[in-house]
Amino acid sequence: MTAPAGNWRLIREESRPGPMQMALDEVAAETAAAGGPSTVRTYRWDPSCLTLGYRQDPETVDWAFCEREGIDVTRRQTGGGGIYHDAYGDVAYSIAVPAADVPGKLLDCYHLLCEPVLDAFDRLGIDAGYVEASMPELYHPACYLRELHPAHDVVAGSEADGAPGGRRKIAGNAQYRKRDAVIQHGSLTFSVEAERHLGTFVNPPVTPAEFRERVVGMDELADLDRGDAVAAVEDALVTWVIGKGSDRDGVTLDRDGSWTDAELERAAELVETKYRDDEWVRTRPGNRGA
Repeated sequence: MTAPAGNWRLIREESRPGPMQMALDEVAAETAAAGGPSTVRTYRWDPSCLTLGYRQDPETVDWAFCEREGIDVTRRQTGGGGIYHDAYGDVAYSIAVPAADVPGKLLDCYHLLCEPVLDAFDRLGIDAGYVEASMPELYHPACYLRELHPAHDVVAGSEADGAPGGRRKIAGNAQYRKRDAVIQHGSLTFSVEAERHLGTFVNPPVTPAEFRERVVGMDELADLDRGDAVAAVEDALVTWVIGKGSDRDGVTLDRDGSWTDAELERAAELVETKYRDDEWVRTRPGNRGA
């Protein structure tokens, strides 16, 4: 499957704090909904960041650990559990496109927008795909330790790679709709930092060894550096948009895309009023304003 026709831009990996990255995802969706270009982008969390799922209880976070370790904390628009995004071990991407241009059913849309993710792993020589059978939950507040479901969880590797249970989770992806646009963002694990990931939560009943039995990094499965992983994701996004060979009819792609001044101003506003605001980050939806 390929991307919808229209005008697109690729924004290559940018290093920014987590609240700004979440704000830029939202801005990209607003731009697509307003008739501007759709966006595919890669990005890096700097400093490292814990993103909470939309409805996650903030009391599950070890705030003192995050502050002591210099880990940002923000809340995503998407659901699920918390994810620790290491500045080195995480490769992030997002796709923003008008809602009218993609399937209306959530799972169909999700699978369409995950095509370049699976292609990126293939380019890196990593055998990855949706998990074949459900795997039990280990710890609900952590996204990577929740039940793995064949419909949407991406796993890789085998027992030969050191996992007693076989294939392990390697990517987390989620999407939401906003103002007539769909935004999907996700994290591909390049290198696992089990101790720090677990340290962002309060007393998780999972050891670092058990975490590594559930989660795998690209660096365990292939001889590559992080730059190789980022390049593979960007190349896969480009191919997904324009197709193989020459550009598809009805599609244009700015491969050196950038944010407009207005978008950056809007994103900065969202950081202050939302993604760094305690009302958004530290208050569970339904309890805000109480």
